Amino acid sequence: MSRPDGGLITETNRQYYAGAQQFTVPATAINQTFTSTFDTDLTVGSGNYSDPGSLGYNSNNFKVYTSLNAQTWVELTPSSTDIDALSSGVSNAGQANLTIVANANAIGGNLFAVINKTTGVSYGTIVSKTTGGGVDTLVMSQVLASVVPTNTQLSIRRVTTWTMSSPNIITVIPELTINSYVKIGLTQEALQDSHGNYEYTRLNDVIDNFLIAYVGAGKLIPSVKRTDVIFHARRGLQEFSYDTLKSIKSSELTVPSSLSLTIPQDYVNYVKISWVDELGVLHIIYPANNLNQSPYYTFAQDDEGNPIQDSGDSNAEVTSQADATWDKTNPRYISGGFNNDLNNANVLDRNYTDGALGQRYGLEPQTSQKNGWFKIDERKGTFNFTSNLSQKLILLQYISDGNAYDLDARIPKLAEEALYAHIIHAILSVSSGVQEYVVRRFKQERSAKLRNAKIRLSNLKLDQIVQVMRGKSKWIK
Repeated sequence: MSRPDGGLITETNRQYYAGAQQFTVPATAINQTFTSTFDTDLTVGSGNYSDPGSLGYNSNNFKVYTSLNAQTWVELTPSSTDIDALSSGVSNAGQANLTIVANANAIGGNLFAVINKTTGVSYGTIVSKTTGGGVDTLVMSQVLASVVPTNTQLSIRRVTTWTMSSPNIITVIPELTINSYVKIGLTQEALQDSHGNYEYTRLNDVIDNFLIAYVGAGKLIPSVKRTDVIFHARRGLQEFSYDTLKSIKSSELTVPSSLSLTIPQDYVNYVKISWVDELGVLHIIYPANNLNQSPYYTFAQDDEGNPIQDSGDSNAEVTSQADATWDKTNPRYISGGFNNDLNNANVLDRNYTDGALGQRYGLEPQTSQKNGWFKIDERKGTFNFTSNLSQKLILLQYISDGNAYDLDARIPKLAEEALYAHIIHAILSVSSGVQEYVVRRFKQERSAKLRNAKIRLSNLKLDQIVQVMRGKSKWIK
């Protein structure tokens, strides 16, 4: 379907795939409004967010375009509204007056700025204008920093081209002609975030659906506060994220020379850390565990081993010697690979093992690898790596709890019913006057639906199972 037809899909094909919504201008006028119907809410930054030169512009998740023929599009920014103008006479530095050849587009009220067309220097915004003898005298918002000679090529530029005064409603300030076109286009990042959303249900929708289906007179739960439902829904999402929803995130990072990377803001636990070779293949980096750990406290000690206190009567801390020693350790000495090139320091390399035949039996798997190690410094909130991983590209896979960001607060439709069952049991279990057998019944129902959700989300495919089973017919020689 090219457009929504009353089903659950509310975006057109163009909105979903291209991230664009097009409008035909109904009349020639200024300050015309256009309403976005994206599933993604439009967001803007602060200040004059229509100007790419402002800091707020980079916080927008969309851009506004105009076109006369719906084929060639121009982003609607202040510079796209430039109109040629020409200075008249000499305008002196240190004064706020700028004289130009009479130009109807020069309007006061700080709506327009005057720009040197050659140098790009802004002379400020037009506060007011007086006209006489074919000349406009503009009172600028700031004094001229330098002399503006006569016949200087200028541009009159609108300061603000569009605004968003209410959610998803865009007001285009410059005049638009009838039957021209306006387009709202999502940024690439916003478009990518919107793809694949149909497989999810937003947490707010789950809460609304629960209140409609399960709460009310004659229903399972006669009365419950919305805040209670929100609490249990978020707790359910949190629990499901650990082992049911597979809420695994990944971050591509480069290990700096400090060998330390900050733990992600929404991190709960790591799944796997790997470094990426030139072919894009992942090599697992193993935790140091029994090799080394970062101490949480590193107290200064006196000769008898007692902690020394500082002027604030707290134990004084010093730099960790264990960390410092680990940072400068050559991992080759731990792995047993003494070749000059660590990439060739393979414990199964025949050039090495032939000379040490029978001497490497019983090696610890923890140390008999060349990928390097990492450890977690809980005190500093960092991942620390061995020196052989410096400047390597790594992939950090970790678990979040599903509540860190709004985008996370989504439930796979395959697990939606399980979340309803979780909320029901959670509310009944803390409600007074509910019989114990009722609580047990819905506890069992919760477990059954959670099990179904895990099976559905395991994503087992018949052809993959067949492939594995065919492999089992091979003879081991």
